[in-house]
Amino acid sequence: MKKGIHPNYHKVTVTCTTCGNTFETGSVKDDIRVDTCSNCHPFYTGRQRFAAAQGRIEKFNQKYGLKK
Repeated sequence: MKKGIHPNYHKVTVTCTTCGNTFETGSVKDDIRVDTCSNCHPFYTGRQRFAAAQGRIEKFNQKYGLKK
């Protein structure tokens, strides 16, 4: 490995701007902010809604005359 060409890798705090959750990880940046994290993302919390997807399926079936 060549010396002097690699960035400094150190521990940083990642902050979620939605819920305020923080955790540590390694990075070359000093501070990281994310919009959603595993603490508040609907997929991970189980509060994901499938109503929008079902509405799209019904719209597709109506458009092409398909029946269930």
